[in-house]
Amino acid sequence: MMPDQSPNNVLVYVGFDRIGDGLLKLPFVRGLRMAFPEARITWLAGKEDSVYAGVLADLAEGQIDEVIEYAGIGVGPSELLRRLPKGPLSGRYFDLIIDTQRTLWTSLSLWRVRHGAFISPAARFLLSSTKPEQGYRFPKTMQRQLLDLLELASGKGFASPDRLQIDLSPNLTDTAARLLPDGPSYIGVAPGSGGPPKCWPLDNFISMAQRQAAKGRVPVFLLGPKEDGWLDQIKTAVPEALFPLQDDGVQAAFGYSPMLTIAISKRFQAAVSNDSGTGHMLAVGAKPVVILYGVTAPKKFRPMTDRLTIVRAQGFGGPEMHNIPIDAVEDALERAFV
Repeated sequence: MMPDQSPNNVLVYVGFDRIGDGLLKLPFVRGLRMAFPEARITWLAGKEDSVYAGVLADLAEGQIDEVIEYAGIGVGPSELLRRLPKGPLSGRYFDLIIDTQRTLWTSLSLWRVRHGAFISPAARFLLSSTKPEQGYRFPKTMQRQLLDLLELASGKGFASPDRLQIDLSPNLTDTAARLLPDGPSYIGVAPGSGGPPKCWPLDNFISMAQRQAAKGRVPVFLLGPKEDGWLDQIKTAVPEALFPLQDDGVQAAFGYSPMLTIAISKRFQAAVSNDSGTGHMLAVGAKPVVILYGVTAPKKFRPMTDRLTIVRAQGFGGPEMHNIPIDAVEDALERAFV
């Protein structure tokens, strides 16, 4: 267990944070503030950037006091042969460091930052000041892994939420209602993802949307900046479709705000998405969502919702996304309405 004295400052290490990561980690972030209400909490992205310094900064406000990006820790094993890079960490001391990853050499690199207590799951908690009880098994979901580390660091218990509650401003909810007025049955469609291996073919999304339109529903495509090039193709194939994030007024006021996407998702009857950051946003909207998985494992990065239907390519011949039949997705969507 940690000492009875609460730490004055806490450093949390991550490699980087994307939008989906940031939403999954939010219960851990909120738990940090509950566990250490008076501490200064520093969030350290050792390899790249963090959404908590960018598009999800509002969600971190009041929870995280400082975000450091590109810290040069965890980039490569050779960094162990050099001194810690000069910068925001130079000469600093932390009462508590929580390392959220399991690569030993990265933990060794982080361990060089001056500290009191050190919590790390690497090499079965080899470097950790406090270790779990004998026989401990690391959880499969990232959310539970992080909460277990927080329990180890604080000596307090933290339950995994079934859903993620986020307060939306009236401006966001009013904008979503203007874009998708009451009346029609809206079906969310999120065809993008972080890379081609995670994407169901666009033609399949279009066919699925055409079927939904034929049933009197309105397909609503959520296209991010990387998918803007698909706009004309989808408009031609599905003239009934809406594209709220491409609205000129929305772009001027919000850009591609994740918070607006969450507000829009609350207007849907149901939605279909690849395994992506948008899929996690749809889950926050608390409406039924069908997530399509191929090469990625749903257990670790499962969205926080109890209204989730998973369709895996492995069930149809292999991990490639094109193996998922359109009929299987449509059936899953229809079952989600029940």
